[in-house]
Amino acid sequence: MKLVSLVMIAGLVLLYFVDAAFKLPILNWEMLIHSALRFFTGFILLGVGVFYAHKIRLKSAIYLILVLVLADDIMDYFRNVHSFSFEVMLHSIYMLLWGSLMGYVFMKQLKDEADKQ
Repeated sequence: MKLVSLVMIAGLVLLYFVDAAFKLPILNWEMLIHSALRFFTGFILLGVGVFYAHKIRLKSAIYLILVLVLADDIMDYFRNVHSFSFEVMLHSIYMLLWGSLMGYVFMKQLKDEADKQ
């Protein structure tokens, strides 16, 4: 699990720099919800479903991610939360990519440890 820890720490450091560069408030509830939704969507759909298990085709996963992200943005629009900006979109893309990398590395390490036993 050393590689999982390395990816997690490197991702957190890069997340700090992304948030500092775009001046995004990461520690409010709206950004935490957005970040967690994008991270776990990338983790489950892309990292585990597409890249590791090959159960979902990439094209289908991208359509599903677009639907989930669009639904979240529509829900924010009706709640009068204005988070639809270029900086937040780049932050969301980073969270999706980091989540997919974490999902793939986590599943790979889990399988490697199970094969050793």
